[in-house]
Amino acid sequence: MTAPESHPQRLRVAHLNPRAATPFILRPDEETRAAIAEDLGLLRLTRLEFSGHVRAEGGESWGLEGQLSARVVQPCVITLKPVKTDLSQPVQRHYSPHFQSPEGEEVEMPDETQEPLGQFIDLTEVMIEELTLSLPDYPRAPDAELPAEADDTEEPEIRRPFAGLDKLLKGDGNQE
Repeated sequence: MTAPESHPQRLRVAHLNPRAATPFILRPDEETRAAIAEDLGLLRLTRLEFSGHVRAEGGESWGLEGQLSARVVQPCVITLKPVKTDLSQPVQRHYSPHFQSPEGEEVEMPDETQEPLGQFIDLTEVMIEELTLSLPDYPRAPDAELPAEADDTEEPEIRRPFAGLDKLLKGDGNQE
């Protein structure tokens, strides 16, 4: 990744300036992208960048706004050929020390951008999570087609071992 002193991957909340935005930019190196690609089941991750800023949002809350861009190569779900996809995703998160995850059997899910505020805001974690959420679920090569369904017009022969048993029990069957 880029030099930690100029662009840290984790921001200590206590060190953030509440009066000014804190910019960030993450561009993982080739080795790190390869590790991320392996973890996510990608063939390759040829480009990945996450940039934006973190700023105070009244009181004790913080907001993150950014942009994720990436080029991923995934296997086609039909042919397994490599499929390249360019991703560009806006990212928004709101961190609050008062946020609590809902508990119980039936709960209403809160806003997806709400997060609990801890000692750090982990930019790498946000980048990987957003990349994971923005990946195509079923990548498909342009020339890939599903195979034609088999012709099921013929009835398969079904063996019925007890088919004539009722006739035998009634005495209607031939007894030899």
